[in-house]
Amino acid sequence: MADDLPALGFGLPVSGTWATPGAMIHVARLAEELGYHSLWTFQRVLQPVADATPAYAAVHDAVLPLAHVASHTSRIGLGTATLCAPFTPPALLAKAMATLDHLASGRLTVGVGMGWLPEEHEAAGVPYAGRGARFEEYLRCLVALWTQDPVAFHGEHYTVPRSHLGVRPVQRPHPPLLVGGAAPAALRRAGRLAQGWIAGTRQDLDSLADSVALVHEGARDAGRDPAAVRILLRAVVDLADADPGPGRRPFHGTREQVLDDLAAVRRRGAGEVFVDLNFSPRVGSPDVDADAAVAEAEHVLHALAPARWGS
Repeated sequence: MADDLPALGFGLPVSGTWATPGAMIHVARLAEELGYHSLWTFQRVLQPVADATPAYAAVHDAVLPLAHVASHTSRIGLGTATLCAPFTPPALLAKAMATLDHLASGRLTVGVGMGWLPEEHEAAGVPYAGRGARFEEYLRCLVALWTQDPVAFHGEHYTVPRSHLGVRPVQRPHPPLLVGGAAPAALRRAGRLAQGWIAGTRQDLDSLADSVALVHEGARDAGRDPAAVRILLRAVVDLADADPGPGRRPFHGTREQVLDDLAAVRRRGAGEVFVDLNFSPRVGSPDVDADAAVAEAEHVLHALAPARWGS
């Protein structure tokens, strides 16, 4: 069975009442013990007053929790899925991620996006218009900061005077860089400029293979090997004791059904999936009992544990 399934990661507690310092360490250690591939966070800087999405009501920073659990784990990968990169100047993000790669002993994956919420752009002082071109330049600047010493970058939106970053990432030439997004231009961008693509919670699984094909097209256009491009999918899992019946949604159902769903997305091109309970109403909502949320996470972690895939 293991050969049919994607590498499986888990979302670190960052949203809602379960996102406590102790729960972060507990989930990280348990996931590593059970053979999970990686741990992931996401960024939500603000929640507009008109937005009632429970998962966005109380979201911690995306980077600091990874630093928090880095010293309590030793093998499991750590990643962001995703950071809204343009909210942070490239030089500051490059230094922070290089430092985190050291704290994690080279286990970091940097997942970034250009952001989609106008209110966050306004609060960050970043224009919403022209996001695509600005983001592409940002990616090139970020890679230059990691790989050139001394570095100098002069673009339309970002400038780095000839200087030394000082701290280089453990991973060379730099930590894997994954890009989120759903539009065709974003998919091709991931293939051209990054080491992989992050599919979000709204990804239509029936069209996943078509999206992956566009990522691969971008890689080929850039003279890169499509087979080397990582495809990561976020899955909101809801385990049930019995078959929910007609109308069952992907990743909702019995353990066997969820494992079948994981195998299906692997066949459609997603080599990596992470279970993100921050988006589950039973876990990540701000009014859920914290102990009950952690208990649900433990249940899912054990049920889907890669160490049990042969059983």
